[in-house]
Amino acid sequence: MSGRTCIKRFRVRARSVSAVRRHVTATLTDWKLGGLIEDAVLIASELTTNSIRHTKGTGDYFELALRRRNGILVLEVTDSYQWRMPELHKPAPDDLSGRGLFLVDALSENWGVRPRDPGKTVWAHLPVPQTGQP
Repeated sequence: MSGRTCIKRFRVRARSVSAVRRHVTATLTDWKLGGLIEDAVLIASELTTNSIRHTKGTGDYFELALRRRNGILVLEVTDSYQWRMPELHKPAPDDLSGRGLFLVDALSENWGVRPRDPGKTVWAHLPVPQTGQP
C-alpha cells in the first residue's frame, strides 16, 4: 500500500509531545507499519519537542504530517518560527540538551529543513520495509 497521507495540527504546548507519540503509533498501526513505530515515534517526538521549545510566541499550532510515498515514510513537523533553522551541532559531553537532531540523523535515512512563509518544515525519511521479499 502506497500513497497515504495524514496531517494533524497540535497546539504549541509540552503535552502535545505525548499526543504526537500516540498519534504516530495509531497511524502507523493502522497503516500496518508496526516495524517503524519505535523509530518514527522517537523522530516525531524529537522534532515536535524542538518545535515547541523554539516557537513560543510565534504561533498557536504546529502540524505533523505522515506520508507514505514510494517505499518511504516521510515525517514532517511544520511551525511558524522562521528566524533560526535547525542545524546539526555536536554537543559537549556534559550538555543537558542538544542531541535531538543527532538522534534524527542516526535513525532516519535522510532529513532536512525547508523554509516556508512563514516558518519552516523539518522532515525525516524512514525506509518502508518491503513485504513478501525473501
